[in-house]
Amino acid sequence: MAKVVECIPNFSEGCNQEIINALGETAKSVPGVTLLDLSSDTSHNRTVLTMVGSPEGVAEAAFRLCKLASEKIDMTKHKGEHPRMGATDVVPFVPIQGVSVEECVEISKSVAKRIWEELKIPVFLYEYSASHPDRQNLAAIRKGEFEGMPDKMLKDEWAPDFGERKIHPTAGATVVGSRPPLVAFNVNLGTSDLGIANKIAKTIRGSSGGYKYCKAIGVMLEDRNIAQVSINMVNLEGTPLYRVYEAIRFEAERWGVPIVGSEIVGLVPAKALVDTAEYYLKIENFDYGKQVLENHLL
Repeated sequence: MAKVVECIPNFSEGCNQEIINALGETAKSVPGVTLLDLSSDTSHNRTVLTMVGSPEGVAEAAFRLCKLASEKIDMTKHKGEHPRMGATDVVPFVPIQGVSVEECVEISKSVAKRIWEELKIPVFLYEYSASHPDRQNLAAIRKGEFEGMPDKMLKDEWAPDFGERKIHPTAGATVVGSRPPLVAFNVNLGTSDLGIANKIAKTIRGSSGGYKYCKAIGVMLEDRNIAQVSINMVNLEGTPLYRVYEAIRFEAERWGVPIVGSEIVGLVPAKALVDTAEYYLKIENFDYGKQVLENHLL
């Protein structure tokens, strides 16, 4: 069985098409790596790549992408709705086939070490790779963002795992680690009131007492003048998409606000969408393995 690792690096650039194209071409240029998806958002000012391949190929592609980002993205000029702390903001490695979590942790550490040694960008490890339980949560590491990181890194508890206690002057700092699969799911509200999106996000996210496997923030889509609840679903078996969507709809009604649309950033497991269809269509005794046509064609 071939070893397959997924890597989903996030970059702080969603507007400059030349840089976005260069990121995609860099990923595709590495032997043993397949670029599955490239998604950009101008309001978030962020680009997310999804690639799969051999452990060695994915590790090499992740480093080359980080190098390119450090050369092309200047964080001192970056503005966007999504929290960020570096040109390459986060680099997660996900075990897909024939690879253990422990192997992905080692891949993340080797890439993190190389990012510091060759690019002089300090790196924090997170999720399964975290050096301390307080660093498992990406939001905790990124709190303060690029502008606040210089002071934050001087605190005893926030020394980077690789590198000195100072950010790269233009590329900031980067977070690297191994994590389980997640789905980036955004729900757009029919209001320009960011406060409502923030209230809903606080209600549904696990850290505030909401759904255990849900991370959420409110953001403003300036180009559409609407507020958005931006969500990361980190365990779709524990908390399915439809449950969070219904909770948002319920809370939005409280404020007299409709949902005008939703979106999935990057890739999503087919079962997550089938589970959602099963819920809304009230399908009984549905067998995902036997009744989905595509499962018989693979």
